[in-house]
Amino acid sequence: MDWFADSFSAVQQWLYESVVQPLAFALGAGNLLELAYDGTGWLVVGLLQIVVMVAVIGPLQRLWPVEPVRDARAVRVDVIYTLIHRLGLFKLVIFFTFENWLEAGIGELRGRGLPTFHLDQLWPGVTDGALVSFIIYLVVFDFANYWLHRAQHRFNWWWALHSLHHSQRQMTMWSDNRNHLLDDVLRDLLFVLLAIFIGVAPGQFVALVAISQLSENFQHANLKIWFGRIGERLWVSPRFHRLHHSVGIGHESAGKGTLGGYNFGVLLPWWDMLFGTANFEHRFDATGVRDQVEQGRDYGAGFWAQQFLGLKRLFGRG
Repeated sequence: MDWFADSFSAVQQWLYESVVQPLAFALGAGNLLELAYDGTGWLVVGLLQIVVMVAVIGPLQRLWPVEPVRDARAVRVDVIYTLIHRLGLFKLVIFFTFENWLEAGIGELRGRGLPTFHLDQLWPGVTDGALVSFIIYLVVFDFANYWLHRAQHRFNWWWALHSLHHSQRQMTMWSDNRNHLLDDVLRDLLFVLLAIFIGVAPGQFVALVAISQLSENFQHANLKIWFGRIGERLWVSPRFHRLHHSVGIGHESAGKGTLGGYNFGVLLPWWDMLFGTANFEHRFDATGVRDQVEQGRDYGAGFWAQQFLGLKRLFGRG
């Protein structure tokens, strides 16, 4: 763990000093060097993720695909979403707007006496165990993610945005970031707020996000893979998550045709098992939204069309 952290810091420092810092000075943005250094870290994380996706998950998709890729254009649009998020472009915009205001507000509350809380310190001896601390925060974040995901499927206004993610009928490792940008803004702010209030260190937050994203890339991959009877109940597999995307199953209550669904867990299937939303059927269905498949509802073919139609659905005009 120490070796990886040291190597990551060295790469971040080199890229910052060689490319980002000179560019910031050239653009007259020397007052933003601290932000630029943090952004360089997110950039390194994103580049590492893309390398793993292309070098590891990509070949697996070619070896054990669920279905042949028939719509290459849809996949290319998903690549755009991935690059926007993993190369830090979305993070940069959010920081200069909402996150900056949020952190300023929290800083003001801290100055007025709001105590600093670190959830991991409730565990005996955690100050000597970085791995234990990381696991605690990972489980807490995943629990929050489960309920947030259920909310996306519970409220019509939120489903109007989140349904874009489910409208991908050609799921691949690039599909994880296929979201409406407003949906991503809401999620990002909620998790930043959670991280601040439970005391997640910046480095831990980056690691939590990085590991979660890579796992989600694997879950969305066009892979006919499952983890076996026991493994399926320990970590979310491509089979488990694909059923969440299955037409009429993953986003509807059984036999009711109303919002709901199964397999909301992001990393851990434990919450689905605990709260009765787990479906462990061994099947690999077609993916999409029922009204898209049966009624021909248009969710958009290109990036901007998808974003525009999401807003129309939100306001009841699409």
